[in-house]
Amino acid sequence: MDARVGVDIGGTFTDVVTVRDGEIRANKTASTPDAPEDGVVDGLQRAANRADLPLSDVDFLGHGTTVATNAVLEREWAETALVTTEGFRDALEIGRQARPDIYDFRAEKPEPVVPRDRRYEVSERLDERGRVETPLDEDAVGELAGTLADAGVESVAVALLFSFEDATHERRVAELLDAEGLDAAVSLSSDVLPEIREYERTLATALNAALKPVMRGYLDALDAEVADLGVPAGLKIMGSNGGIITADAAGERPVDTLLSGPAAGVQGAAHVAGLVGMDDAVTMDMGGTSCDVSLVRGGDPVTSTEVEVGDYPVGVPTIDVHTIGAGGGSVAWVDAGDALRVGPRSAGADPGPVCYGRGGTEPTVTDAHLLLGRLNPENFLSDDLDVEVSAVREAVERSVADPLGTSVEEAAQGILDVANASMERALRVVSVERGHDPREFGLVAFGGAGPLHAPTLAAELDVPRVLIPRTAGVLSALGLLVSDVAYDYSTSRVRPWAGVSPADLREEFAEFEAEGRERLADEGFAEAAVFERAVDLRYRGQSFELTVPVETERLDADAMDDVAARFHEAHERRYGHASPDEPLELVTIRLRARGPVEPPTLEPSARASSVDDALADERTVVYDGDPRETRVYDRSLLPAEAEFDGPAIVEGEESTIVVHPGQRGRVDEYGNVLVET
Repeated sequence: MDARVGVDIGGTFTDVVTVRDGEIRANKTASTPDAPEDGVVDGLQRAANRADLPLSDVDFLGHGTTVATNAVLEREWAETALVTTEGFRDALEIGRQARPDIYDFRAEKPEPVVPRDRRYEVSERLDERGRVETPLDEDAVGELAGTLADAGVESVAVALLFSFEDATHERRVAELLDAEGLDAAVSLSSDVLPEIREYERTLATALNAALKPVMRGYLDALDAEVADLGVPAGLKIMGSNGGIITADAAGERPVDTLLSGPAAGVQGAAHVAGLVGMDDAVTMDMGGTSCDVSLVRGGDPVTSTEVEVGDYPVGVPTIDVHTIGAGGGSVAWVDAGDALRVGPRSAGADPGPVCYGRGGTEPTVTDAHLLLGRLNPENFLSDDLDVEVSAVREAVERSVADPLGTSVEEAAQGILDVANASMERALRVVSVERGHDPREFGLVAFGGAGPLHAPTLAAELDVPRVLIPRTAGVLSALGLLVSDVAYDYSTSRVRPWAGVSPADLREEFAEFEAEGRERLADEGFAEAAVFERAVDLRYRGQSFELTVPVETERLDADAMDDVAARFHEAHERRYGHASPDEPLELVTIRLRARGPVEPPTLEPSARASSVDDALADERTVVYDGDPRETRVYDRSLLPAEAEFDGPAIVEGEESTIVVHPGQRGRVDEYGNVLVET
């Protein structure tokens, strides 16, 4: 019996989901930030022991990783150099024209990935159509190899002007550096992001170069440890675009994994929402350290090439995730102005919230839930350490209640209110601020802490329905098992649309398709490969463009006109106006090569025959300062189509749902809980 395993590393927990013969098992283990691979290995061993699963039966091992993300946020990356066209040394420093805060004249741009003393120029120049204006000075490149070796760089980014039109000079630079014996990883912009806009292209290449040794080191270490466990499956990584890629591809292009974990969560949410016919949804993943929100339209996650990670805009295709520092482990504190703050600092996995019993002393969001009765103390307070509810009360009293002059319960409610306000703003960013009416969407809540907050947030935003998946606490790990294999290809060809011939466009797509077909064939998708074509268009004179799908393989004059018409429609939807008589401009050609994966059938476990049989307890829970006697249900025993009124608590193995007074819960055939707000 072959098994599929998904492993996702979070700030507090590492989640492992196993699926075999339709049975799904979820496991959590503490993350190990200093050595993430140790948490993965520990999680695999625990999952194997608990499910009686020989690891030799694992035929798929997917992994959502935060290694690249953390390296960017902490600026802990390799010693990197940049080689660029003479005169463009400072593209990284100049950045975009816009200031971080348009009204703050003291606002500073992010520190360049590569410092100026490690940015080098070479004599060469192509024009905007890729024609050679200045030949590459190969002797200078050979001398530069020695300079780079003396500087002790571990990685080199090569970003030459207009290399997306012709990559010959960039590839020759790489050949010459290798011929001179330079011991460093090399990243070419023509491979990483062959698109217009010097800052974005140079930045993506520099980030890729800086992350390559870090990611390769991690993947090599993890691959060796997984092999020692006896897992025969090759390691697969979740890409930021929502597709599964090989570990080799992730090591070569780590910039494609900057939102690996969050992307897996959105993919899992989209899959579960699709099962219940919720094609339009806002997704909310609240874990221990952060809350990630995103949008699903028509069953597919919304993607973007303008997502920021830390201080840096990343130009590669990425599921559009907005992240804030609000999680179950977010620390509550009172600032110098006597205002209650929550986060962005988190207690993380070590020591964690006070109620985890690992030595934490600062109150967190999770501790506030515990004090208000929403979490079962027996599930959190440690048996190994002398931790009592009184210790949690004392922490909230000392750090929040006393400074604010309130009761402990009022302080705990205040902590939740502040955290909810931050998350509500984030949900508005991906919905209201982008022209979407939340009343037309559902809210898919997951992560260990998401179901605790989602019914409140949905009510505030007038979202009519909340979906909490059966595997809410480990949905990102499950997302790895339902995601297709996918690789994105692109190149910029800035041309008047009227001057682009169907034959030229067919040729560009054919080159991408051949490369994608070869890659997918190596992964077992020779016959099932799917190719999705698109072009970025804009009105002549515009600065930015819209991506329009090319939905026909028969590219002729009529098809080109159809693409133009759909651009005008997309422009109308996005901006409220269109100008069909204005000339269009082609900017970028895109293709996604996809290997469709058959998602596992998620069979619910055996359940009780009635709602009353699933009743586990009754306790007092505080809702907005109002104590109410509340029924507590064991989620694993709730039968399909069971319905219950709030107030109610539904306790699952890895998450807890709070159904507020006036709301109503229902269990569907897959074991998901839907809360009508």
